Amino acid sequence: MIPVTEAIRIIKEQTRTLSVETVPLARALGRVLAEEIISDSDLPPFDRAQMDGFAVRSADLGSVPARLRVVGEAAAGRGWHQELKAGEAVRIMTGAPVPVGSDSVQKVEVTTESDGVVEIAEATRPGQNIVRRASEVKAAESVLQPGEEINAAMTAVLASFGYAEVKVYSRPHAAVLATGTELVAVNEKPGPDQIRDSNTYSLSAYAQLAGATVERQPLAVDDPETLKQLIREAATRSDCLILSGGVSMGVYDFTKLALRELGAEIFFERVSLRPGKPTVFARLGDALVFGLPGNPVSVSVTFNLFARTALRAMQGSLQAEMKEESAILARGVKGSLERASYLPAQLYSDTEGRLLAEPLKWGGSSDFVAFARATSLIIVPEGVRALDAGTVVRAVRLPG
Repeated sequence: MIPVTEAIRIIKEQTRTLSVETVPLARALGRVLAEEIISDSDLPPFDRAQMDGFAVRSADLGSVPARLRVVGEAAAGRGWHQELKAGEAVRIMTGAPVPVGSDSVQKVEVTTESDGVVEIAEATRPGQNIVRRASEVKAAESVLQPGEEINAAMTAVLASFGYAEVKVYSRPHAAVLATGTELVAVNEKPGPDQIRDSNTYSLSAYAQLAGATVERQPLAVDDPETLKQLIREAATRSDCLILSGGVSMGVYDFTKLALRELGAEIFFERVSLRPGKPTVFARLGDALVFGLPGNPVSVSVTFNLFARTALRAMQGSLQAEMKEESAILARGVKGSLERASYLPAQLYSDTEGRLLAEPLKWGGSSDFVAFARATSLIIVPEGVRALDAGTVVRAVRLPG
């Protein structure tokens, strides 16, 4: 049995980054950058008015109220391109270029304009209500890095600097395969001793959230030859094959046997983790293979700790594994002496702004209904029997 951290290290070591492709900016959301983004201009590209009002010389407002002659107007996209002289003011709108000769903008709320003259009731200081040229970004400056995931706000950055197309890492293709003679399709009524397949749906959803394209495979009965054929075919068509079930020590647990007989290189097959100890990581041909436990909660935990890390690493992500943060336990939890525990919880902030972790009441690794409310996993280290309310713990947020 290896620790979770060692399992993640091995996965990242064995994962290759996929090729680079160019996509239109309109389809770049959620993709991982494969190029450095460089500004092609200053931002703002000129001294810009921060609010509606009048562009003035602060020296003209040494004694207020002051009366100045209105000599023009500057609006966004239509500036006033002359030089402001003593005793003059220019009506200006938010975002407009500040005229040469003015050094401040006074807000419209403290002004009165009539017959070409504006009376200003309050003085200004140099630079007031002006955003200076290049105060946000200078031309030729690096603004985004390879490995960053493009979010909605970043699309504005890319657009502002002329990136109509952007280089990103290719999406990995993931195949999802559930094993177990007891499984029937979601649109079938289970017979005696049967259950509906849920794992291929949760795994597909998680894989899509990780940036992969997904192909759900036919359900596999507990037969070694059938399983070998399905694994072989799926592995040849995918970058990552994710199986659920058949990885424990039971008589009908054939996943590891099938992988060995297919010649797969197995890197680990047990992790010091609760839930999810019998997790397998292997390579078959060019495909990475994850054999995850069959219980639905174990599937969710192990996918997000391990398979998600590989899928993100394939895309060159700077943060492939789930990021840990600190939270305060709102209620006590039990741990395990033999394994690290990753327990479902909800994160929220209290009135003092502290991040709290509220453990969910759940019935174990098969209780997927309770787990559906989880937003995070609380980490209880190996060897810790219990943690009391008020303890500071590490937690990871579940995607989606």
